[in-house]
Amino acid sequence: MSASLCVWYLLVVWTLLAAASSSQRNGLNAVDFSERFGNALPSLSRPANASRIFYSIIFDAGSTGTRIHVYTFIQKEPDGLPVLDNEMFHSMKPGLSAFADIPEIAGHTVRQLLRVAKKTVPPVEWKRTPVLFRATAGLRLLPPAKAHTLLEEVQDVFDESPFYVPADSVSIMNGTNEGLSAKRTFEHVFTPQNTQKTVGILDLGGGSTQITFLPKSRKTVESAPADYMVRFDMFSSTYELYTHSYLGNGIKAARLSALGALGSEGTKHTHQHTSCLPKKYTGEFSFGGFSYHVSGVTDGVTGFKACSQELLKVLKGIIKQPHELKDSSTFYAFSYYFDHAAEAGLIDESRGGAVKIRDFKKRAKEVCNRPSERTRLNPFLCMDLTYIVCLLKDGFGFKESTVLQLTKKVRNVETSWALGAAIYHSQKFRIH
Repeated sequence: MSASLCVWYLLVVWTLLAAASSSQRNGLNAVDFSERFGNALPSLSRPANASRIFYSIIFDAGSTGTRIHVYTFIQKEPDGLPVLDNEMFHSMKPGLSAFADIPEIAGHTVRQLLRVAKKTVPPVEWKRTPVLFRATAGLRLLPPAKAHTLLEEVQDVFDESPFYVPADSVSIMNGTNEGLSAKRTFEHVFTPQNTQKTVGILDLGGGSTQITFLPKSRKTVESAPADYMVRFDMFSSTYELYTHSYLGNGIKAARLSALGALGSEGTKHTHQHTSCLPKKYTGEFSFGGFSYHVSGVTDGVTGFKACSQELLKVLKGIIKQPHELKDSSTFYAFSYYFDHAAEAGLIDESRGGAVKIRDFKKRAKEVCNRPSERTRLNPFLCMDLTYIVCLLKDGFGFKESTVLQLTKKVRNVETSWALGAAIYHSQKFRIH
C-alpha cells in the first residue's frame, strides 16, 4: 500500500484496537492507548435528512488532563460505515488522578465537560447518544482502591446525566487488544499494495508511551513477544500488527523514574536531585496527585551526556527494539513528541512538521549544555528532550536519520483513540 494510505490504515487499526479492548471492563489491568489517534473516516457536509445523523460522546481521561470528544456521524447507508461529520472537543487539567483523595472534584470535572455535550447534541437525541469514559495511564498508576473510587464517582455522574449510559460505560482501558472485529472499516480505507517502508504511529503521554506499526520483516514478527502481535484476517489473507503500550514510560512518569521517586507518593521534606535540571534550580513537580521537590546537582556534572546516562537507566531492560526500525521507516508521532518539538522550536505549533531524531538530539544538547530562555520557561525541557532522544534511539532503536511526522490533528480532528471507540460502539449499540 502507499505510505499515506498505510498510515491512514494504521490510524484506524490503532483506534479500533483501543476501542475493542476498552469494551472489556477489566478496570485495573489497563494500558494507556494514551491519549490520541485520529480521523479514520472522511468528512462530508451535513445532508438535509437529519434522521441519518447520530452522536457519540467519549471521555479520554489521561494522566495530565481529561478530554471530551463529541462526534457527529452521518449514516449514508443502513449497512455501511458511518461518516464523521464533525467533532466538538474540550479538555480540562489536571488529570483525574490528581483528585485521588478528593473524588468529588473529579465528578465536578466530568459534569463540567458534560455541559459541552449538552450544548452540542440536540436534546431530542440525548437518550440515544451513548456516553463512554475510558481512563488511561493516570488511573492505572494509582493504588487500585483509589482508582476504583474515582471510577465510581464518574459512574454516579453518568447515571445522573440525560444520555444513554451503557453497562460498560466507565472503565480503565484494557491493553490486551481483545475483540478485534474491524474488517469492514479496514476495507473502507485499505487496498493491498506494496511498499518497502515500515509505516507506523508513536504516542507519548504523561504516564505511558505506545508504538504501533505493520511489520515488513518476518524477523520482527518472530522476535516480538507474543502479546505484542495482533493478527486479523482480511482479503483472504492474514495480517499482523505490532502494537504495545509501556506503562510507566510516559514523559512525566519517566521524570519520576529518573529521580527515583516513581510510586513514592510525593515527599514534603526530601529533595530529588538530577543532572538534567539547571544547577541552581529548585522547585516542585506534580504528577498523579502528588508533589515532588526537585533540584539540580550543585556539585556534580550536568548537561546532555550526564542527563542521558540517568535516563537510559529508565529504559534499560524495558523497551523492546523491533528489528526493522533500524531500516527505512516512516512514523507519525503525537502528543508530547509534538508538544516538546514545538516548545523547542523544531516545528510550528499550528502546522506541525517533519523532524529527524538527530534534530531532537541537537536541540537537547543545546538546551542541556547552554541553558537559555527556554530552560527558564521550562526547567524540565532538557530532561524531556533528552528522554525523547533516548526513548527513540536507544529504546526503540530508530536511526538518527529517521524522520518523524509530527501532527496534532488529522483532518481537523484531534489525534486520539477516541474516534475509534466511537465508531466501534456505534456499531455495537446499533445507535444509528
